[in-house]
Amino acid sequence: MFIKEGIIASPGISIARALVYEKVDVQVSPDRHEDSCQEIEKFHQALDESQKQLEEIQLKTADELGEEAAAIFEAHGMILRDPEFMESVEKEIGDSKVSAAYAVQMVTERLVMMFEQMNDPYFSARAADVKDVGNRVRNNILGIVMADLSKLQEDVIIIADDLAPSDTALMDKTRVSGFATNVGSRTSHTAIMARSLEIPAVLGLTDIVQNVKTGDMIVVDGLSGRVIVNPDRYQIKAAEADQRGYQAYLKELECLKDLEAVTLDGHQVELVGNIGEPGDVQGVLKNGGTGIGLYRTEFLYMNSDAMPGEDKQMAAYRSVLEAFPDGPVIIRTMDIGGDKNLPYLPLDDEMNPFLGLRAIRLCFKESELFKTQLRAILRAGVYGNAYIMFPMISNVDEVRQGKKILAECMAELDALQVPYRKDVKVGVMIEIPSAAITADIIAKEVDFFSIGTNDLCQYTIAVDRMNQDVSYLYDPFNPAILRLVKQVIQASDDHPGLFTGMCGEMAGDPMAVVILLGLGLQEFSMSALSIPQVKKIIRSVRYQDAKKIADQALKLETGVAVRVHMLESMKRLKIEI
Repeated sequence: MFIKEGIIASPGISIARALVYEKVDVQVSPDRHEDSCQEIEKFHQALDESQKQLEEIQLKTADELGEEAAAIFEAHGMILRDPEFMESVEKEIGDSKVSAAYAVQMVTERLVMMFEQMNDPYFSARAADVKDVGNRVRNNILGIVMADLSKLQEDVIIIADDLAPSDTALMDKTRVSGFATNVGSRTSHTAIMARSLEIPAVLGLTDIVQNVKTGDMIVVDGLSGRVIVNPDRYQIKAAEADQRGYQAYLKELECLKDLEAVTLDGHQVELVGNIGEPGDVQGVLKNGGTGIGLYRTEFLYMNSDAMPGEDKQMAAYRSVLEAFPDGPVIIRTMDIGGDKNLPYLPLDDEMNPFLGLRAIRLCFKESELFKTQLRAILRAGVYGNAYIMFPMISNVDEVRQGKKILAECMAELDALQVPYRKDVKVGVMIEIPSAAITADIIAKEVDFFSIGTNDLCQYTIAVDRMNQDVSYLYDPFNPAILRLVKQVIQASDDHPGLFTGMCGEMAGDPMAVVILLGLGLQEFSMSALSIPQVKKIIRSVRYQDAKKIADQALKLETGVAVRVHMLESMKRLKIEI
């Protein structure tokens, strides 16, 4: 038995078998093998095994995500049987007297380099496909079994060092019942995904991968932040009891589903959901969200093997808009870059990718891709109340440039006589300090602000929110953050018709609800699972009391002092969290 405490990233309790997901960087040594015939036979056996695996994955993907998503695996099969690939490996084995695994590794590296150097973006993007196929063949020769998260046979808890967006994009989400990782924080991709899936997650465990093997029984307690490896029967019974208790608590919150988010003295705010794909809509509806405050469209791109076309995007946006005919659906333009990259859109390596070519900056550079998305949103807008939001805005010139390109898209649709929403509202994410400080200037150009506290904290405090060594500095209650939030809200208040929401993880933090309410936040956007508890808190407090609490918090000198103040205030108001 092994017990470890980490960071609570998503609430709930899960009991299941572990699946340890490790991405091993295998490097084969160039040892000599005189029996070339035997090595060539190993190579062909690995080709056959790889072909079977790809066919299975292709069928499953087609069934779950459609033929277009499955096409990538058909392409992988073509690479696998490409005569140049096969003949080059066999020649390497015969001429150099090396192992089959080493020959595959060498040929794959050469082909990848060749594709990467091509000027045509389509062919250069195929480098990732060649590498994936080559690694699959090499691993089959070596007998290395890599976990395939797209085809899980039973409910599992994923144990990993970390999970990148690409790891979770094709994950069989119906079979994943929890996450436990070595690194990560409440604002990491893994945490956001866990809350979206409404499954427990405990992150920042430092060495959970080293202490778990696939098949171990695991308890992930997203209420206490504990992970128990191979619990005894008493611990399992206790976990099951806590699990039932938590489900009963969620049942109590269900009665709030159709009630408004209004304070005891009649002040109303909007509670909406953050989603990554159309399938997440049901969770928002189930939990009483009245719209979408953040549609992370990058997952539409990451779930595709090629850049999704205008019609495909329009269909995805339409499905979300039709689910909320009366509520707002804020569609963020693609936020690619940083930790979210596309194999078919190669980007140069950067020293600081989170400060580099990402989000709106990438959209301006790849303007045709940007325009394709904008046209799709405009066309889908006729089916609901679509809002367009530009991410990572640093100054008013970027807002004007984005609006100029949007106007060009409208003119193109007019020329083609294609119907679209002409009165679409345009807003920006406030996640860079320069945008927060100049919010009064930007306010003249937009219809709304949405504060992205995840990056706003990271950039304001100069702390890598994924870095365990400095994660203690990452604090949304830091006085600097609270003052920036207040400044943004004040800027919108000074411009009639403009509203301010928040789509960062702080919006769904029970400890932060009262202070954000008191600061004047008008819209709270969060993972679906957080909506009922946030609504309960809002309906338990007077707006006038919340304003006094917020005013007092703005005078405090440290994040710790703010947290103590909030705990004392909520205790005094008898608000449970």
